[in-house]
Amino acid sequence: MAKARRKAGEQLELLKPGPKARKSSSSQKTTRKTREAVKESAARSSSSRAKKAAVKSSKKSAAPRAAPAATAARKASASPATTRRTSAPASRATAEELAQRQREISVSEFFSKNRHLLGFDSPSKALLTAVKEAVDNSLDACEEARILPEIVVEVRAVEGAPDRWVISVEDNGPGILKTQVPKIFGKLLYGSKFHRLKQSRGQQGIGISAAAMYGQLTTGKPVVVWTRTGKARKAHRMEIRIDTRTNSPVVVSEEEVEFPRDHGTRVEIEMQADYSRGQRHLLRYVEQTVLANPHLALTFCRPNAEPLVFPRASEEPPKEAAEIKPHPYGVEVGTLMLMAKESKARSVAGFLQTEFSRVSAQVADEILRNAKLPKSVRLKDVAEDREVAEKLRQGILATKIMAPPMNCLSPIGDELIRKGLISFLNVVEEEEPEEEEPSGRSSRRAKAKEKTAEDKQAEMEKAAADSMPPEEGEEQIKGKRFFIVSTTRPPKVYRGNPFQVEVGLAYSPDWPQDQPIRLYRFANRVPLLFQRGACAITEAVVRTDWKNYELAQPKGALPVGPMALLVHIASVWVPFTSESKEAIAHYPELLSEIRLALQECGRKLAAYIRKRKAAVHELRRRSTFELYIDEVARSLHEIVGADEEKLRGRLLEMARLATGGDRTDEILDRVASRRRDEFEGAEAEEEYR
Repeated sequence: MAKARRKAGEQLELLKPGPKARKSSSSQKTTRKTREAVKESAARSSSSRAKKAAVKSSKKSAAPRAAPAATAARKASASPATTRRTSAPASRATAEELAQRQREISVSEFFSKNRHLLGFDSPSKALLTAVKEAVDNSLDACEEARILPEIVVEVRAVEGAPDRWVISVEDNGPGILKTQVPKIFGKLLYGSKFHRLKQSRGQQGIGISAAAMYGQLTTGKPVVVWTRTGKARKAHRMEIRIDTRTNSPVVVSEEEVEFPRDHGTRVEIEMQADYSRGQRHLLRYVEQTVLANPHLALTFCRPNAEPLVFPRASEEPPKEAAEIKPHPYGVEVGTLMLMAKESKARSVAGFLQTEFSRVSAQVADEILRNAKLPKSVRLKDVAEDREVAEKLRQGILATKIMAPPMNCLSPIGDELIRKGLISFLNVVEEEEPEEEEPSGRSSRRAKAKEKTAEDKQAEMEKAAADSMPPEEGEEQIKGKRFFIVSTTRPPKVYRGNPFQVEVGLAYSPDWPQDQPIRLYRFANRVPLLFQRGACAITEAVVRTDWKNYELAQPKGALPVGPMALLVHIASVWVPFTSESKEAIAHYPELLSEIRLALQECGRKLAAYIRKRKAAVHELRRRSTFELYIDEVARSLHEIVGADEEKLRGRLLEMARLATGGDRTDEILDRVASRRRDEFEGAEAEEEYR
């Protein structure tokens, strides 16, 4: 209808008489008739449109009442100009109106709407994230105070609320000052570790306050904190909320209470969570935390289960990490200008020496020469002139500067990695349930009848391999043999930040042979349980050719075999891919160092596996020789008349020397003794029954 109306309007415009139009009577008659026809057509179009609109509105109306006839007539007689006026567009918003809508967003308000960035993207994962942040804070506090940590983690249900759970973490650390408690637990981006170049678990000052905020958002309840700083001092209990609009703490209540420890802190958060789905990840986190922290004694109190107690594997606290100054190679132009603006140095050379590590007076002069800047250049010019700052940055890159000091790192160490693996394998719960073996003499006979010659040979070879003398690095854990090896790489630097890579490996022939290896990733002694595929550690393991180290490996996947692999990265600033700290970024320097550490452990593993395979190979050769020695001795006796017994003895001695000699004899003796013990044990069990 609108198209017809526009067409009619165009025809009217064309038919209007111009200043030079002819005024003949015939043309005036034709024009008048045409105008009348166009007006009649436009009126019919408007009337038809009005009728359709009336029908449409009557269908939408709930009442069956029809519009009055007079109203319909007025709508039908309405002119097109009136219709156009009713459908005029709304007025546009002005710049002033848009400016009035703008307001500042606090960091806590942002993360309350984007909590998935912090690891609180599901109820099952939120439980783990909250426990992890509290445990990390406890470990950092104990290590800075040079206290061997004792931590109790408790998870309990809330009566009458199946989706509500309370997590509690208690430590024996130095405690927290009363004035600092509200800011630590009620203010995001508040902490002591962000501005320090020193290895620590926490980095951003978000973790524990974000856990408190999540509990407040999902339950409306504040975080509860107990803390005591000394035996002669009183303990305090505080309930704290977070004002997300202003990112500031609100103390709900405060009182003096009794505390069971001479010093320490206890944090309790009620939150919406799913323990049934999250308990497996929570248990793995606790186990792996003990693995990477052998100096930790931890008790995990679970709902409807006995507490898990992880004893301390080492009585020595880890080496204390020292704080260092930033290295010049890791500073960018904008940061350089800001540091120059805030520095109190009087010259650029003094600024370089006081604000950076490994910069002496000679190195500072060389940097200025390479930057083609005079020694008299003012520090103010570096702070305000981008071109001068860029020249200074290029001069830094062109100068050979020593790597930063490495006393800022606190690696686990080879010996503690080994102790941690042994403690972990002793305490960790098996994921796969053990298969029930059939009991009774008849079932054992049936099982023996089903064995083929190949099965007996394979059983013999496995028994021979298990009966080999212990190699260096082997341990007996839960009745299984484990080959444990570890390595710690020399410290390296990425973007001016020191880092160090450590790898530990535990191989057991008694584990399933056809499953992928168990990969445990750590960053500054903290387990990384999620986003395995997005992590640089996983990529480095996949890129390593494990077939060279006697393990099967599908293309583009983890190797397959009975092995647990621990990879730890220690750094003053771990390059996580997100605020949730679940995966490490793919820096080439990190990938290279991880692969070198993996290859070093892989070579030791390959030597161990090949030695076992060589022993089994020699055993097979001896079995083959012994199979034909009697026939050969008998045939030679018949052909040449040689003494059959003497010939058999000489052939057996030759076979013994050619197939490993005393080493193979020792293995066979161990196999015989082991089988004899198993047989006697089975007979004793049968008599007992």
